[in-house]
Amino acid sequence: MKIVVTGVSGRMGRMLVDTIDATEGATLAGAVERPGHDWIGQDLGQASGAAARGIVVSDDLAAVLREADVAIDFTAPAATVAHTRIAADMGRAIVIGTTGFTEDDIATLNGLGDRATIVRAGNMSLGVNLLTRLVRQVAAALDDAFDIEVVEAHHRHKVDAPSGTALMLGAAAAEGRGVDLAQVSDRGRDGITGARVPGHIGFHAIRGGGIIGTHDVLFAGEGETITLRHEATDRSLFARGAVKAALWCDGKPPGAYDMLNVLGLEK
Repeated sequence: MKIVVTGVSGRMGRMLVDTIDATEGATLAGAVERPGHDWIGQDLGQASGAAARGIVVSDDLAAVLREADVAIDFTAPAATVAHTRIAADMGRAIVIGTTGFTEDDIATLNGLGDRATIVRAGNMSLGVNLLTRLVRQVAAALDDAFDIEVVEAHHRHKVDAPSGTALMLGAAAAEGRGVDLAQVSDRGRDGITGARVPGHIGFHAIRGGGIIGTHDVLFAGEGETITLRHEATDRSLFARGAVKAALWCDGKPPGAYDMLNVLGLEK
């Protein structure tokens, strides 16, 4: 699979390049950055302080995708939506690890699945996606006597809250309970908030230092609490998951997919 990486100068972009290079069956076919970026027009290897590799960083995703099969995008919501439109127009697949989308953004991305193979996940790790399934099952097994709280921690530079992973986990809990997350979501608490509303799902965000990502889902009942946790200790696991998803796209029909599909956990 010939893969294009957008946002190639960023921390995740560089990690994706290294992961593609180390993955059998994957080839880096192009590198894209935002218009005006210092790397535009430079050889990717030299721009990143390594040996030349014959790939020139471009600001034109459409031009680069002509010679590729799939793009991997960990950029920003507006850029990702634009990139997905381009991929759909060209009939190319795209793997999306960006978070912070609005409901309108998600509707747009899902709609583009009519014309392209789109894999979007708030988290690309195997462990988190397994945790998502567990959260759904536990929520289905426990009634409203158990309160559900999602607590996430990330590094000081993260710009969106709750994290995409926290929202994935909250959505899984809501699905298990058979409710609409938008109707039962509580986002943090401050001041005199009154008693907790039965059946609501709470979200809390911690930001500090270099925390890669920790997510806890608490099912708190009278006299007992069940905690399901995932802690990321190596950021490269997200890149590995994204490249796995890119390889999975080969031969798949258009559609809006997620990592559960990629991992064979959901049809």
